[in-house]
Amino acid sequence: MPIISTSGLSRTFMTKAGPVEAVRSIDLTVRAGEIIGLLGPNGAGKTTTLRMLTTLLAPTGGAATVAGRDLARDPAGVRAKCGYIAQSGGVDPHVTVREELVTQGRLYRLSKAGALARTAELARSLGLEDLLDRKTSALSGGQRRRLDLAMGLTHRPEVLFLDEPTTGLDPGSRTALWELVRRLRDDFGTTVVLTTHYLDEADALADRVVVVDDGRVAAEGTPAALKTTYAGSPDASLQDAFLAVTGRAPASEAAPVAA
Repeated sequence: MPIISTSGLSRTFMTKAGPVEAVRSIDLTVRAGEIIGLLGPNGAGKTTTLRMLTTLLAPTGGAATVAGRDLARDPAGVRAKCGYIAQSGGVDPHVTVREELVTQGRLYRLSKAGALARTAELARSLGLEDLLDRKTSALSGGQRRRLDLAMGLTHRPEVLFLDEPTTGLDPGSRTALWELVRRLRDDFGTTVVLTTHYLDEADALADRVVVVDDGRVAAEGTPAALKTTYAGSPDASLQDAFLAVTGRAPASEAAPVAA
C-alpha cells in the first residue's frame, strides 16, 4: 500500500475575477521510504498540493490518503503521521532552541520529561547540542533550518513535507541539509516530499521527480529517466528535461516564490 495516494486532488480558489484552479485533478502515488522532488514553475500548484496533503488547506475535489489516513475523514490522523516545514519556518525569535523544542514536544502531548528527552535526542541527531541555550534569533540560516527540521520531527512522523527547504542557504548549509534528509530516509525509513526550485537539489536528492505544471502532473520518473526521455540522455541536465516538459525555466534560484 502506498504511503501517499491521491486521486483527482483539486483546489479551486474563488477570487473577485472568478474561480482560479490552482490544482487540477492530481493523481499521485508515493511509496514508503521514497524521497520525492516536486518541481514546477511559479504558480504550478506545488505549495497548494503540500498544504492540502498536510490538512492546512481543504481540497475542493478528489481524495487522498497519507500514511493510511483519509485526508477528508481523518485529518487529525493525517497530522499525527506527517510533519510539515514551510518555506519561512515558524520559530519564536524570543526563546532559546531548547525552549522551542520542548514547547513543540508539549504541543504533541509529550510529558515534560518526554519533551526534554526528545529535545536532547533531536539535538544530538541534528547537530544542535551546542545551540540549545542560544536564542533562535541568533541562529544562522543553516542552524535555523536545522531547528525547523527538528521541530517537524518531534513526533516521529512517517512522512515529512519540506517546502523549499534550502532557499537562502549557503552551499555548505545546503549540502549538510541534503545529508540530513538522506539520513532520515536511510536510518528511519521516513518518506520525504520536497518542493524546490533548485534542479540540482532534486537531481541529487530525489529518488523520483514529479513535475507539476498548470496544476497538473506533467511528467514523473527518476531523474535519469526524465533526462533520457525529455532531454535525450541520462547525462543531460535535469534543467534540460524540465524545460522540455514545461517550456519554461524554473523560478529564479536567488529569490524563489511560493507556488
